[in-house]
Amino acid sequence: MVKKIVLAYSGGLDTSVAIAWLKETYRAEVVAFCADLGQKEELKSVKQKAIRTGACRAYVEDLREEFVRDYIFPMLRANAVYEGFYLLGTSIARPLIAKKQIEIAVKEKADAVAHGATGKGNDQIRFELTYYALKPDIKVIAPWREWSFNSRESLIDYAAKHKIPVTATRAKPYSTDRNMFHISYEGGILEDPWAEPPKDMYTLTVPVEKAPQRAEYIEIGFEQGDPVSINGKRLSPAELLEKLNGIAGRHGIGRGDIVENRYVGIKSRGVYETPGGTVLHVARRAVQSLTLDREVTHLLDSLMPKYAELVYYGYWFAPERTALQGMIDSIQRAVTGTVRLKLYKGNCIVAGRKAPRSLYDVKLATFEAEKVYNQKDAEGFIKLNALRLKANRPLRGR
Repeated sequence: MVKKIVLAYSGGLDTSVAIAWLKETYRAEVVAFCADLGQKEELKSVKQKAIRTGACRAYVEDLREEFVRDYIFPMLRANAVYEGFYLLGTSIARPLIAKKQIEIAVKEKADAVAHGATGKGNDQIRFELTYYALKPDIKVIAPWREWSFNSRESLIDYAAKHKIPVTATRAKPYSTDRNMFHISYEGGILEDPWAEPPKDMYTLTVPVEKAPQRAEYIEIGFEQGDPVSINGKRLSPAELLEKLNGIAGRHGIGRGDIVENRYVGIKSRGVYETPGGTVLHVARRAVQSLTLDREVTHLLDSLMPKYAELVYYGYWFAPERTALQGMIDSIQRAVTGTVRLKLYKGNCIVAGRKAPRSLYDVKLATFEAEKVYNQKDAEGFIKLNALRLKANRPLRGR
């Protein structure tokens, strides 16, 4: 018998309805937990709203520094991008939320945890894999897989009937998720992949047409793979990402419109804003180009798709992700340096890079006269590498 449930609560439509539905269905107390991951104004009244909606208690925990330091930065050290475009802003938030939710469940002596993710999406998997990894005996309740509601419109009707305050309307039925790394927009009017997103939908980035006419130059300093400063000023992880979001956003950098493959096998269209994260991906690559050996760089690039897939699918606490992270972090210890970037009209352009332990040797790289490299040596190198191609010539004639 379930007596107390800890719900991952955002204050949005799904989880607001979930409080009332869980109390009605399970006759149990509901404890609401909201993680402050940088949603800003969305958290101003979320605690009071949870109590008014029926929660017996509500927690709002500031996890911004932990989120950036222990989740976003490790993911960025892996250069993780899912299917070539998605920077994993929603994916990386779920394991931290679920981890803290389990901690509160233990503190509250709760019998179960619950979330507002749908039965069609990835988030249900990300939440529940984390729950079971950290507390194998926990009971998990997923309202979207149990209740009779079959659309967000039906949730809106239920909320109106029970006088539950929600911001979703039929005029703007798409779903949003915001944290310090990004904002995602899905569903509703965005479900037609041919339709351009509404111009007034975006929050973090200006349209490129309205971006400044003059380029802005910034410098980002890295130490052992992590960004530590902007224009020479050291900042905490959360402060740095927040500042970079503002700088990149005003230049229209970081918008993405993607059709991606969900883990459950459905294609989904998502629109994303990741201004600071987009800049950090470009910046780290620039410093890496100076400081990493060729084969190490190629090895890191070969690991990236698998790492990104693990984050997207919800395996943050899986042993294979931890093992990959250990190798990646070892590689990233060499990535210390500074990159200068030019930001202009949606573009992030590398304008310069330097590193105290750079592997770049101008004496070797120059096209001018030098005495270090014997160009005649290349002939033997090419011929040795051509041996197997010559041997395969008869096969190509078949």
